[in-house]
Amino acid sequence: MSTIAETAHRGQARRRMRIDGWRWGGRIFLVFMLLYTALPMVWMLITSIKSGFAAMQFPPQWWPDQPTLASYQKLLDPQNSVGQDFLRFFWNSLFVSTATTILSVIVAVPAAYAFSRFTFPGRNFLFFAVLLRNMFPAVIFLVPLFILMRAIGLVNTHGSLVLTYLTFGLPLAIWLLKGFYDNIPVQLEQAARIDGATRFQAFFLIVMPLSAPGIIATAIYSFIGAWNEYIYAYTFLSKNEQLTLPVGIQRFFSENTTDFPGLMAASFMMSVPVVVLFLVLQRYFVRALTEGAVKH
Repeated sequence: MSTIAETAHRGQARRRMRIDGWRWGGRIFLVFMLLYTALPMVWMLITSIKSGFAAMQFPPQWWPDQPTLASYQKLLDPQNSVGQDFLRFFWNSLFVSTATTILSVIVAVPAAYAFSRFTFPGRNFLFFAVLLRNMFPAVIFLVPLFILMRAIGLVNTHGSLVLTYLTFGLPLAIWLLKGFYDNIPVQLEQAARIDGATRFQAFFLIVMPLSAPGIIATAIYSFIGAWNEYIYAYTFLSKNEQLTLPVGIQRFFSENTTDFPGLMAASFMMSVPVVVLFLVLQRYFVRALTEGAVKH
């Protein structure tokens, strides 16, 4: 009996060691991925507080002897041309991203609810046809969309970007929200209908509050996609006062030299709204992805 007990104990110890090995391997991998994603941001921040000469030193100077915020002061000062351009580009990006996010949520919420709750001819075909656009790279649609925007007079306007970003963001937004609505029991709406609520009241008072994490995740996705987009903004906009940040930042490059501290400061400030938005709302984003992926 003692031999059997000792053998079982050794087996449990070996299994525990294997589990601990996988656990520590996962921790090491997470630390590596954290460093892989964080180091570029750290280097960008360090470069932004260097002088132009220190940023060009080789070998590179990891921490400047005389850190300065001159690049940030120049970008945020509306009295000089660089600051005026940067603030204009920032507000253009904010307007386009916010408008895209609001319209994406307004369209995606009822569309996803209809796909989740109603049965109609061609429902499955239409739902998968919505996702068909994401099978192709964005550059394929560049020329056709430019011709379309020129025909309706939207070239060099922010409306062209908003409409274009909607075509890219809506498919995934609808798919994400539909999976979330599928996990909300229909019996809750039926109970509200029995109590005298209309279908719209049941949706607005019962389903909407429960689907808030999914709606927030959809808004985050739409905002980030519109905020970071470059190709279509570069193609559709040519007037300086209409440019968004991804396109406007290239103004720091010139034929003879590049203002690397200013470029890094502008890039860092461009990343701040997205990082803050995700950090504040990440729990809703993760909850939407997990609850929308598993059908109860």
